Amino acid sequence: VWVDAATQIFFSLGPGFGVLLAFASYNKFHNNVYKDALATSLINCCTSFVSGFVIFSVLGYMSHKSGKPINEVVDEGPGLVFVVYPEAIATMPGSTFWAIIFFMMLLTLGLDSSFGGSEAVITALSDEFPIIGRNRKVFVAVLFSVDFFVGLACCTQGGFFVFSVLDRYAAGYSILFAVFCEAIAVSWIYGIERLQEDIREMIGFAPGIYWRTCLKFFAPAFIGIIIVYGLINYKPLSASDPDAFPWWTDVIGWLMAGSSMVMIPFVALYKLMEVPGPASISQRLRILTTPWRDQQVTVGNGVRSETNQIILNSDTPAPDQV
Repeated sequence: VWVDAATQIFFSLGPGFGVLLAFASYNKFHNNVYKDALATSLINCCTSFVSGFVIFSVLGYMSHKSGKPINEVVDEGPGLVFVVYPEAIATMPGSTFWAIIFFMMLLTLGLDSSFGGSEAVITALSDEFPIIGRNRKVFVAVLFSVDFFVGLACCTQGGFFVFSVLDRYAAGYSILFAVFCEAIAVSWIYGIERLQEDIREMIGFAPGIYWRTCLKFFAPAFIGIIIVYGLINYKPLSASDPDAFPWWTDVIGWLMAGSSMVMIPFVALYKLMEVPGPASISQRLRILTTPWRDQQVTVGNGVRSETNQIILNSDTPAPDQV
């Protein structure tokens, strides 16, 4: 439950997916990110609270109409959206109108979510590869065409089972792991003090002690506890219905989840090996974990991080020795 709840928060707010980074890259430098973060989180919580009334009022209505306990009426995932809710709407006065409104809402919600997620991919690749930025329209057309054909797998006769595997493994532990790494990188490697000064430079004041404590201690610890607790209580998808989900569906699911998680240590190892010049592992780590703007000696003489350029030369004196 905790893993699902955390995943839902990430889906609704967008951290860990790159969506917020992509959208924030279009902001002005002095945009009040503090106010935006508070307003977005508050609106999201209020929306979730109101949607709870909508969902459970319908479930209670279905329980009353069918004479069954509510725990027998409740379903999750696509079953709730495409089975339970339409059944409830069909018994209401003006059912056709409400059905049109409901499925239009699902359509627009899906389109809006795909726009945000795709923008993260488009912005990142456009910044990394200028040729994509110069041919943005062509790239967007190709990207959404690929998304469309991949999504057809969920529209086949066994699409419900494909969706169930994706729902369980595609963005559960993988997104938690990504956000955990982000929290460690920002709070402990980049440093909460540097982040505090960055925000002060942008909006004129720094976050208070509460926010700094949450970012540095509570957020990484809470996410780590959720991951460990979820793994301890993990039950394979095949255990819920062995006939519908054979053992190899769990293997495919974990391979799919691991494909995104493994990129973090893989890229870290690649960057570690990419550091030029003769340097020990500890020197390479200190160089890679030193922010580019910090013009300071990182490891002894001649090993320093200086204005976005790494210089490794044992004959070059350190700045404090010049």
